[in-house]
Amino acid sequence: MNNSSTLDLPAAVPLRQDAGVIGLVGLAHLISHYSQLLLAPLFPWLKTEFNVSYTELGFVMTVFFVVSCAAQAVSGFVVDRFGPRPVLFAGLALIGVSAFGYALSTSYWMLAGAAVIGGIGNGVFHPVDYTLLNRKVSAPRLGHAYSLHGITGSLGWALAPAMLVPLTLAYSWRVALMAAGTLAFVVLAIQLLNRDKLVLAVAPVSKSAAPQDQGLAFLKIPAVWMCFVFFFWYAGVLSVIQTFAPEAARQLHDVPLPLVAMCLTVYMLSSACGMVLGGFLAANAARCERIVGTAFGIAASAALLLALGDYPVWVVPVLFGVMGFASGMSGPSRDLLVKASTPDNASGRVYGVVYGGLDIGQAVTPLVFGVLMDHGQYRSVWLGLVVLQGVLVACAFNVKKVRRTELAPA
Repeated sequence: MNNSSTLDLPAAVPLRQDAGVIGLVGLAHLISHYSQLLLAPLFPWLKTEFNVSYTELGFVMTVFFVVSCAAQAVSGFVVDRFGPRPVLFAGLALIGVSAFGYALSTSYWMLAGAAVIGGIGNGVFHPVDYTLLNRKVSAPRLGHAYSLHGITGSLGWALAPAMLVPLTLAYSWRVALMAAGTLAFVVLAIQLLNRDKLVLAVAPVSKSAAPQDQGLAFLKIPAVWMCFVFFFWYAGVLSVIQTFAPEAARQLHDVPLPLVAMCLTVYMLSSACGMVLGGFLAANAARCERIVGTAFGIAASAALLLALGDYPVWVVPVLFGVMGFASGMSGPSRDLLVKASTPDNASGRVYGVVYGGLDIGQAVTPLVFGVLMDHGQYRSVWLGLVVLQGVLVACAFNVKKVRRTELAPA
């Protein structure tokens, strides 16, 4: 199977040209991840405002990610057919509308309705981003492009609680969410002003193209589904850490409330730092599986320490940082695993399906772990996180095994 893109640019592409594309894509990716954490940091206020449980609030997140999954699969085909730029603009606009919808909600079901809009907007980004990066960034810089793409995502996650919680404390949660919507529209304006850098011709489908390059035939590639499974479990890890782990750590280790929000910010900033290292490690594609497996082994060890140990308060954010750095280090290698399983001219479709696993995992996990939280099973939340991270270690090596089987001669 030929996994090299026929549309890769030569290595002589000027750095400024590559950097412009990477920067715009990364900025949009930041807003995508930012949108995923608009509600979770505000759960304590929303729980009181709407008189609902953590499980019910988790269901709103489930709505967001179920819709995002469906939108992601569909948008992959739209991107391959019409190009990524208009889809990107639509996604940013919908995220802005969703944030204002949250802010204006007067009932629990209005929150859920705004989550539907946000899920549609969030669903476009991975097919858009990876199509632009894979086809517009020169091959020697692709690992670093993936690294920066992951860093901006982590920064988006870190920015959400760092921006929303102080604004809520100073004004209200409604003002905080209006500010979030404004930020999304500002980024949309930046993308529109630089739209020429995002032009990408729709790739024609050659009559001689391999069957997996056309229509739904790529769904027959086992490595695509192995990547889907990996992202399902990876999403579970993210969902637990973003939504419940800080509060569970507070209950287990008596962490002061201001430090709880800092734990998530430390995790995301550490993840961004890990991705810088990961961009260099990913230069050797042959070791991608080992990097991913080792990274999540380290993260699982840190989570196990938090689950079973008894530490001073300051140790808790440190261990969050260890988990974040290890997870971030795996990011560029993880993305290269997907690229190695992607047929020519099918980036939108493959990334739409593969990252659909991310949305499904983030839709299911809050329901399971929300019940644990409502029943005060805080240690079980952390032990469950350890299990999820352990599964990721096995999945990383299975992607390589499946791909070897595909490439083996009949």
